[in-house]
Amino acid sequence: MTIFDRVKEAANKKGLSLQVVATKAGFGINSIYGWKKKDPSISRVEKVAKVLNVSTDYLLGNDDGKKVTADLDDDDVIFTYQGKPLSEEDKALIKRLMNGKD
Repeated sequence: MTIFDRVKEAANKKGLSLQVVATKAGFGINSIYGWKKKDPSISRVEKVAKVLNVSTDYLLGNDDGKKVTADLDDDDVIFTYQGKPLSEEDKALIKRLMNGKD
C-alpha cells in the first residue's frame, strides 16, 4: 500500500475527502492526488497525519495503526511502572480510577 492509499483510507474512515484533508493541511485542493506519482515531503506528511489524527509512521507504512491492548485482569500479562511490576492493589486502584470511582 502506498502513502497515497493510506491517506485515502484514513480520510475515508474519518468521512473526509482528500480535497478536504488537503485544505485542512494548508495545501492546494488536489495536491494529495500528486502523491500517487511523487512522494511528499516529511513536513507535508506530518500536516496530513495531524489532520487525520494518525501517526506519520502509519502513513509511511512503518506500522499498521492498530493499537495493542491488554486487560488488567489478564494473568498472562505483566504490567509495569518504571520497570517494576504493578501490585494487585495498584491494579485495583487503576480500575477504580478508570471507572470514575476513587
